[in-house]
Amino acid sequence: MYLSELAEIAEEEERRRRRAPWGVIALVLLTGLALIRNGSGEFDVGPPQPAQAQAAVIDSGVSQPGLTAAPQALPFAAVDRIRIPSIQVDAPVVPVGLDTDGWVAAPPPEDPNLAGWFTGGVSPGEKGTAVVVGHVDNTKGPAVFYGLGSLKKGSRVEVGRKDGKTAVFEIYGVEVFAKSNFPGDRVYGSKGTPELRVITCGGGFSKQHGYDGNVVVFGRLAEVR
Repeated sequence: MYLSELAEIAEEEERRRRRAPWGVIALVLLTGLALIRNGSGEFDVGPPQPAQAQAAVIDSGVSQPGLTAAPQALPFAAVDRIRIPSIQVDAPVVPVGLDTDGWVAAPPPEDPNLAGWFTGGVSPGEKGTAVVVGHVDNTKGPAVFYGLGSLKKGSRVEVGRKDGKTAVFEIYGVEVFAKSNFPGDRVYGSKGTPELRVITCGGGFSKQHGYDGNVVVFGRLAEVR
C-alpha cells in the first residue's frame, strides 16, 4: 500500500473519531457530567443558580413566540471564541476531549478566562448538539462561567468559529442538574437542528466533593454572521 493511501486512511479515521455519532459519546456520560468535577468554592458568595422559570421547554422548538426560523446548519469548523454579552463573557476556546476516567475534560483551571469545546460532538452551528464547557471558579475566585446561572431565556451566546463565521444561539433554558442524576439524553440528544449547550459547575458545594451539580444552558442557532 502506498504511503499516500496510508495517509488518507489515517486522515479518514481521525475524521471518523472526531465526528463520532453523539449517541455513542453520550453513553459514557449518562451517569453524570463531571467535566469540572470539583472547583474551588473559594469565595464567600456562591455563583448564581438558575431560577425555576428559566427551565427549558424541550419540545416547543422554533415555534415558540419570538423565535425565528433556524438558519441553515453550517459545515464543520473548529471553535475560536465564545461571547455572552449579558454576563460579560468574552473568552478564547480550546478543544477538549474525554479524560482518562471517561469524563468530558475541562480546560486548564489556571486560566480563569478560558472555555473548552468538546471535540467528541459536533462543532457549534452544525446539525446536532455542540457542547462548550468552562470552570465556575478556581482557587483565586470566579472564573469564565461564574455568571452562567443568571442567564435568562432570550439571551444570546455568540460562538466565533475558525472559518470566520459566528454562530449565534438564542437561549431557551437554563437549569441545574445533580451530577449523580444527570439527564444525559435530555442534555446531549440531537433535536435535528443546530443546538448548543454551555455547561459549568453549580448546585451545592462541599470541600470534600466539590460542586454537586452542573448548570446547563440550552440554546438554538438563531443567526449566522
